[in-house]
Amino acid sequence: MKKLLFLAISLGLLSCGGENQSVSGLIENGDVEALRAKKNEIVSQQKELEYQLIQIDSAISLYGPAEKLPLVNTITVEPELFKHYLELQGSVSTKQNVLIYPEMSGTLQRVYVKEGQRVNKGQLLATIDDGGMGSQLSQLKTQAELAKTTFERRKRLWEQQIGSEIEYLSAKAEYEARQDAVKQAESQLGKSSIRAPFSGIIDNVIKDQGTVVSPGPGSEIFRIVNLSDMYIEVDVPETYIGSISKGKEALVYFPVLGDSIETEIRETGNFINPANRSFSVEIPVPNKDGQIKPNLTGKVNLNDYTSENAILLPSSIISENAEGDQYVYVAEEPNADGEAKVKRTFVTIGKTQGPSVEILSGLESGNHVVKEGARSVKDGQKVKIQK
Repeated sequence: MKKLLFLAISLGLLSCGGENQSVSGLIENGDVEALRAKKNEIVSQQKELEYQLIQIDSAISLYGPAEKLPLVNTITVEPELFKHYLELQGSVSTKQNVLIYPEMSGTLQRVYVKEGQRVNKGQLLATIDDGGMGSQLSQLKTQAELAKTTFERRKRLWEQQIGSEIEYLSAKAEYEARQDAVKQAESQLGKSSIRAPFSGIIDNVIKDQGTVVSPGPGSEIFRIVNLSDMYIEVDVPETYIGSISKGKEALVYFPVLGDSIETEIRETGNFINPANRSFSVEIPVPNKDGQIKPNLTGKVNLNDYTSENAILLPSSIISENAEGDQYVYVAEEPNADGEAKVKRTFVTIGKTQGPSVEILSGLESGNHVVKEGARSVKDGQKVKIQK
């Protein structure tokens, strides 16, 4: 029996040597069709040699002394939740990050806030010297009150058919004109008070108290920022238009802070940018502790695929043959001594997330897949499973 085994191995080695010479000749000739035919022939011979090795191993285990079985570890596959994420990069923005300009010319009379101070919407930030406009307003209000009294008196007389209509209408027109003058003066005087347009933080006090200011570029007085309404906008390739939508989970990691937050997609764009074939996605960024600042860079992971009952395996235990097919080794139920045979099982893989690969077909719940030692076992081999 040993002579037969030696003869089979020798014939296999001799045939391999002849093939190597033949392949060298084909490569020199450059005949692509002949090379493809030779590849198919070698693949067939490889499968035949693997089958012969299995037979030889079986014969050795039958006629030879008891061999030491290879030790392997297995994992039992069970359906579990699987989420796949599209990784992108973006920077933090806020829609409430504005410069505050004066609406009238004059001396910056008083500044009531300082840098870093939190303010509420409508809060008084500074005042500009009104140039006596307050006194003018008081005079206009006095004149308006007199016009009101005259109008009311003329109105009562007119209702009693006393006096002329022209006197009544003149008093009415005078009163309305005085009211309009008061409103215009109040509006103009209101421009001397600079108030916060929204709640936020005074990021910068640009002009000092006593500076002469006027409307227009270069006359900024404050920068105010709202750090509670932050967001990141990223460009998503158009191929994900069916899987990235409003409400999907989003994870944002800030390398500088070493911190991550969980949020969700707030809005998706309705326009494909022809320059890069992408659409925009807006993700709100909660900022409870105020550490996140505008223009801070973050890594954005958008959930584009979820499976409630997925079978996952570490990518390190999945092998690939010469034909590009992926496979793993599945162990039978071990006996009392922990011994079992392994079988090569071809699988169809899906998406990959980190070290895990989704298995779409080929495995079932409860299968024992060889993990440690997967690269050293063969189809049909007997192994000992470590617990």
